Amino acid sequence: MTIDRRTLLLASVAALLPTGTRAARDMPSAETVDYGPAKLDIYAPDGAKDLPVVFFVHGGAWRTGKRSQVNAKPAFLLANGFCFVSIDYRMLPQADVATQAGDVEKAYAYVRTNIAQHGGDPNRIVGMGHSAGCHLIALTGMRGGLPGVAGLLLDDTRAYDLAALAGSGGMVRAYSRVFSDPSQWAALSPASYVDGRKHPPTFIAYSRADGRGKQSTAFAERLRASGTEVTLFDGTAYTHMSINRDFGEDGDALTAAALAFLKSTVG
Repeated sequence: MTIDRRTLLLASVAALLPTGTRAARDMPSAETVDYGPAKLDIYAPDGAKDLPVVFFVHGGAWRTGKRSQVNAKPAFLLANGFCFVSIDYRMLPQADVATQAGDVEKAYAYVRTNIAQHGGDPNRIVGMGHSAGCHLIALTGMRGGLPGVAGLLLDDTRAYDLAALAGSGGMVRAYSRVFSDPSQWAALSPASYVDGRKHPPTFIAYSRADGRGKQSTAFAERLRASGTEVTLFDGTAYTHMSINRDFGEDGDALTAAALAFLKSTVG
């Protein structure tokens, strides 16, 4: 499925969002736990039991960011019957991208083992990430590092295929500093792990930032060729920051589309 601009506008109608989201904006409290390399926050509704889970990895060019930068996501998702987890991972330059991917996998393993104690269902976890976090979720999900993951919600990165990115002149600024060694590009590219097997249902959103649409569309096509169910969301109405920041806000088109994906995948 491709969600184009026309569909995006239709999806932004507030009626598509569940009632009561406006009242759900207050940030719920989280339980913070240490999963080994770093910490993570678990948000769960009171009395939760066997709820689906969204496992979120923040962005920040692999160098900055923190698990508390979640905006309206916890409140919105809890109000709609989900648990929500947001993780920290070690940052560059102390930890390279391969180490960061390992941190994501360790955090996921901790959540899968322990989320039932917080009312979550370990067999209904969707991995979600924005920017650098989108790359890390895509990488770990495609290479099998998130065993049992029910779906992937990928929000705006160019780093799906690093060799293709370099070939198109897109290996600039943050990307060239982070991925400076071409010998590592294949291992760190989510696209390297696509061929040959079907992957969990995947939702791919892209903003109007440079290269996002081209790289996201190519990755979606590659996934579809493997037999994977893919939803591609045209988010050119958004900037790279607003496509993350606005998630969970009333009337937001990406939120409506992503919630439909979540409900069909784990709801």
